[in-house]
Amino acid sequence: MSDSSSFTESIKPSTSESVAERAKLGEIDQSVRLPAIVFGLASVFWLMVGTAFALIASIKMHSPDFLGQWEWLTFGRVRTAHLNTVIFGWSTCAGVAVALWLMARLSRTKVRHGGILIIAAVFWNIGLLVGLYGILAGDMNSIEWLEIPGYATPLLFFSYALIGVWVVITFRFRQTKHIYVSQWYLLAALFWFPWLYGIAQIMLVFEPARGTVQALVNWWFAHNVLGLWFTPIGLAAVYYFIPKVLGKPIHSYYLSLVAFWSLALFYNWAGVHHLIGGPVPAWVISAGIVASIMMAFPVIIVAINHHVTMVGNFHVLLYSPTLRFTVFAAMSYTAVSLQGSTMALRSLNEITHFTHYTVGHAHWGMYAWFSMAMFGAFYYIMPRLLQREWPSATLIRVHFWATAVGIIIYIVGLSIGGWIQGLQLNDPDNYPDFIEIVRNTIPWLLSRTFAGFLILVGHVAFAVNFCWILLRPRTEEKTRPTLFKDPEPMKLAAK
Repeated sequence: MSDSSSFTESIKPSTSESVAERAKLGEIDQSVRLPAIVFGLASVFWLMVGTAFALIASIKMHSPDFLGQWEWLTFGRVRTAHLNTVIFGWSTCAGVAVALWLMARLSRTKVRHGGILIIAAVFWNIGLLVGLYGILAGDMNSIEWLEIPGYATPLLFFSYALIGVWVVITFRFRQTKHIYVSQWYLLAALFWFPWLYGIAQIMLVFEPARGTVQALVNWWFAHNVLGLWFTPIGLAAVYYFIPKVLGKPIHSYYLSLVAFWSLALFYNWAGVHHLIGGPVPAWVISAGIVASIMMAFPVIIVAINHHVTMVGNFHVLLYSPTLRFTVFAAMSYTAVSLQGSTMALRSLNEITHFTHYTVGHAHWGMYAWFSMAMFGAFYYIMPRLLQREWPSATLIRVHFWATAVGIIIYIVGLSIGGWIQGLQLNDPDNYPDFIEIVRNTIPWLLSRTFAGFLILVGHVAFAVNFCWILLRPRTEEKTRPTLFKDPEPMKLAAK
């Protein structure tokens, strides 16, 4: 079968599997449909809320008086609200929706008693709403990524327990002997998150550790939430959707397992490099630096696996929304991970630490990598859950270009501005007034706000398309896949 034909067959839900296989997958999708849609809809809601808070916080960076008369909208509260709605709202809800669908599909088994997952979704979002109220009211913890007040945490723990148990049960009843690499990553993420969140809550909130240990635990948690919770879910999606859309297997299953165990071994230590220069034992910092550098090993392996799988098929990016978002995310994962390794070097860290450079790096990881991977997953999953295609390819195109260009401007602007800021702060021979250094960052902060408005346009396009496909009436007629354009010479008209 030609490359064009393989691609065409892989993206058409009506023709990509045999009749018996389609019936089986249809039953699986039916079992996970409502929980996945509930989590997906919640993720879109929090995406829009988080985007609004992000824009307000960004504008305040160069125009401090903006909404200054509102106590609930001071920078400290708005920035914290943005961080938590994006991390625990958009990213977690989107990740759970994708993880549920992937685990059910790869296990070839139906999700049992899916109503429990809907209860979990309700409690998770109630907990997040309560936590957001506490943050905006000023009743928050002063610990990054753990600002949600303690009275909201039990709701989050309860709902996550239901989610984790139900995904593991789905895996337990799998109908396949082979365990796919995506399942490895999903199961690991489901184990790592409660371990990270539970220990951090105990040692920083409920029974706080003392002194330097607090800083160590905080960075161990904050760094590992990205690397051991969101990253495994993102990699599970990339490992699934690139081969699925192309209609070919991943280049090397064994390389993927080497990368998995390397991630598990090294990433756990990497976060403490953020404490270089702090009152922390030197051996702890050195161990963190070594682990950060060693992280280049699994990252390069993943990059080789994905790139070699794509070789000869890059033209498919012209057609497939899922593949375009997924490849953008995979390339961002490689770049931001290697950048993170360099930031662990003492010579670079002394320039970039406490600057806007680190903010650009964080958004490269959470947005350009993880969020773009989730967008690509949604564009593949939703038509199969709802048995109808996306209403508008134009909105998908607007979504991609607005968010891709927006996040590139964001990263480049803050990276350049942060680097200049770091050099000026470290220059003892020609040290300007501190306020002058702050003024010098304003052009780069303006570029950040401009990028934020571009990203907002993309998010509005995505939210409109998402709600549209939910409300769009189902038709019995065969529909064409929502592509940017038809592959040539193969036509996708229904037979």
